[in-house]
Order: sequence, then structure tokens, then C-alpha cells
Amino acid sequence: MASVLCYRLGSSRQIYSRFSLITSQSCSGESSYRHISGNRRKRKTEGELWEEYSTRKSYCENFAIQAASGYAVDPKTVFANNEVDLSTIDVYGFDYDYTLACYTCELHHLIYKHALDNLVHRRKFPPGIKDMTYKLNFGIRGLHFDTRKGLLMKVDAFHHIQLGTVYRGLQRLPNEEVLEIYGGTHIPEGLIMSFSGPSYFKQLIDLFSIPEMTLLGNVIEYLEARGIPYDPEYLFSDIHTAVKEVHYSGNMHKEVGADVGKYLESSSEIGRLVNRLYHRGKKLFLITNSPFEFVDRGMTYMIGKDWVNYFEVIVVQARKPLFFNDTTRPFRFIYPKTGTPAWSRVKELRKGEYYLEGNVEQFMKLTGWKGSHVLYFGDHIYSDLADPSLKNGWRTGGIIPELEDEIEIGNSVPYKKSVLWLMALQDLIEANQETKDPECEAVINTWLKERNQLRMDMKQSFNPQFGSIFRTYHHPTFFTSRLCRYADLYMSSISNLLVLSC
Repeated sequence: MASVLCYRLGSSRQIYSRFSLITSQSCSGESSYRHISGNRRKRKTEGELWEEYSTRKSYCENFAIQAASGYAVDPKTVFANNEVDLSTIDVYGFDYDYTLACYTCELHHLIYKHALDNLVHRRKFPPGIKDMTYKLNFGIRGLHFDTRKGLLMKVDAFHHIQLGTVYRGLQRLPNEEVLEIYGGTHIPEGLIMSFSGPSYFKQLIDLFSIPEMTLLGNVIEYLEARGIPYDPEYLFSDIHTAVKEVHYSGNMHKEVGADVGKYLESSSEIGRLVNRLYHRGKKLFLITNSPFEFVDRGMTYMIGKDWVNYFEVIVVQARKPLFFNDTTRPFRFIYPKTGTPAWSRVKELRKGEYYLEGNVEQFMKLTGWKGSHVLYFGDHIYSDLADPSLKNGWRTGGIIPELEDEIEIGNSVPYKKSVLWLMALQDLIEANQETKDPECEAVINTWLKERNQLRMDMKQSFNPQFGSIFRTYHHPTFFTSRLCRYADLYMSSISNLLVLSC
């Protein structure tokens, strides 16, 4: 049986559990040093508190070195939110962009440039915004933009704002100002994810959103610095539309197609994976929103001119997520030499041919591929994974390229020292927080300041502005909660499947 066990990213707590057991017995002679309310404990003096502090910090530093080698997570791991027996998967489906095709940073520069030109020349934004520097690592995937307040921020799985990650333009708002604006950190569910209409908070969920976030930051920064009034809702709408038009206009596809090697990462592993699945008798299909010529050039670059022979069904310009919701749109056959669609009704989906648009209901009817025997991979949590998982019973896999860098950071000795010491320091604070001695209270307050600074430093290890895409200080991010809900599996690259016997 080829199966993937339920293993989620998050080994730091596992490492700390072992560390906690060792230190609690070695340092204090007690079975546990966590504070339990109601227990009578001997009150420690200021000197004893600092002695325990020093002992535990030394243990953290030494244990982190051991953990770096003994508890490293493989960046090529396939993680699971749900157990999947791969021997029962007969059909493998793929999105194209950021799933089979992974892009270089040059693509983000290209999208930013074309969207910026759109804003200035078509929408009459101030020409001066073109002088703003493009900052590649400004935003991270999964952030929310408040269209009423004009603020970009990271939100956790429980709809709380992570303080220290709220930006107006390129300026971080002080925590006090954030608390005053929102009356706390919680965002009501109806504002962040409305079930009856549009919400005020827009989540920027895919990798194509990275240049959009930089545009939002730069444009707002420019307007704020010059006292130019603006409505954040219309501003977001204009910028979001400008970015979408880079795709719809075909300008991005033409430039990428003209220089595939500049924009597309070359990897022989994609071809190896497709070849392996095909020769093991698996049925393969491709459903993408991108146009045929664009996909053909990319797939030829990665796999070869015969790439079409591996796939039973190829659907382009599928209009996801409408492909999974609008059951009225029929498929159209595309003439491969001209790229033009035929007018005749499609009654079957034939191998070696290309189809336009369509819908999932007709797709399942014509192929007979249904339910949990289908495993579909994509990078967009909502457009690719949500509906196939919830409505059609397909198994789903999320492709999250950021995983690789975040795991590498998490495996490093400095980061492990920080995370272990943060947890140990938090335990020290909790165990001694009821002290009444003024000198000991001063020690606890010093520890609290150190803890807060440590959290900020750890956040900046991933991204200076917003930290990790997977966690806030305490909890999983809203992005992570959606990923865990809609993806059975997730990994940094589709080629990670090569480590499994699928």
C-alpha cells in the first residue's frame, strides 16, 4: 500500500516537548515546571529566578544544536492534512501556473510593470508612482486588505490581526493605533468571509498577488506622503483590475512565451514525474485558466514536444473557479494549428486534443472520473482546491513553493535556538507570574519585553514585514486554516511526489 500519513508541518513543538522533559528533570528536579493554578509553590527570590533563567537558556542553546541534525524537516516532504492511500488514486489532475510551471521572480517584475503602466496611462494615476521602488519581498501570500481602512495585514485562523503586521502603504502602524481602529484585534466573520455577499476584507491568496501587494503599498505610500485623498475601496478595485488585465490582455503571456527560459524555472523532475505516472497506468489531465499557446510553450520547454501524449484530457481557459460552479458552460474543441475554437458540440473528450472552458459536471460525465479516485493539484486554495474537495469528493493537493524556504529557516540552528528559548521563556513567565515581590515582578517584566522582542525577531526571519505565511505569534494563519481545510496533501513542488511510490 502506498499511503501518505497525516503529518503536518510544525515540528518545533515536538522538539520542544522532548526538550521540556529533559530540562524539567535536569534543571529543577521536578517532574514538570509548568505553572498549575492552585498548587502551593515556594516563592522564588530574584536571584533564583535569574539562576533558573540562565540554566534554561544554556539548555536551549545546547539542545538546539542537537535538534538541528536530529529533528530536521526535509523540504521535499509531502505533508498531509488527511490520510491518502495513493494506491487508490487512478487519476491525477493538474493546474498549470505555479503547479506544473514554476516561475522566476522576473514574472513578478513583469506583472508589476504592466499593471503600473495600466494605472498611469489608462486610469490616470499620478505618473510619479512609477518612481517608487519595486520591493520584491514586501508582501507574502494570504494577507488581507481592509478596503474601508486601506490597511494590509496578516490575520490568524481565529480572525485575529497579528499586531506588528498592519501596514498603511509602506508604513507599519503602531499596535496602539491598530487596537484603537478595530477596538481590539478580532475581525467579525461577516467582514472577513461573507456567505451572503462581498466582504470588506479581501484576501490576496495566490502568488500572482505578490506584485499586487507591492503596488498597493507603493501607491498608498505615494498618495499619503503627498496628502492626496483617495478612497481605499476604489483604489483596491483599480489596482486589482489592473493586475487582472495583465493576464486577460495577453501581454504577460506574449512576453513569457517569447522568452520562456527567463521566466520559467527549468526542471527535469516534472517530466520524470509525468512519465512515471503515465507508465504506471495512471490517467492524467490538465485544467488551467491559461491559454493554449502559452501552456504549450511552457510544457514543451519543461517536458518536450510530445508532452500532449501523456495527458488524456487538456482543458485551457477553464475559468476556474467557475469551471467547478457554472454547470451550463459547454466544452469547445480548439483547432491546434490555428488555436481557434470550433462551433460543433463536444460529445466526447479525446486524447491528444485541446478543449476550451467547459464545466466539472460535464467533465465527470464524459470521462467517468469521479470521487476519491481523483487527485487534483493546484496552487490556489479557492479556485483549485475548495470546490473539487467539498462538492465533487476529489482528493486535493496544494502546491506551496514558499514551504521550501520556510522549512530551511526552521531547520537552522539560530531559529531553533530562538523557538526553544521562546517556549522556555514563556513557561518561566507562566510559572512565576503570580509573584508579589516587587523585585521579582521587575524580573518578569524584563522577561516579557525579551519575549516580545524575540517574537518580532523570529517573524523577521521569514519576511521583515509580515513573517511566516503559515503562523502568527501564537496560531496558524488564516491562509494555513484554509489550506488545511481544502487540501488533503500539500508540498513545496509537485515533483516532491517522486519520493513516494505513486
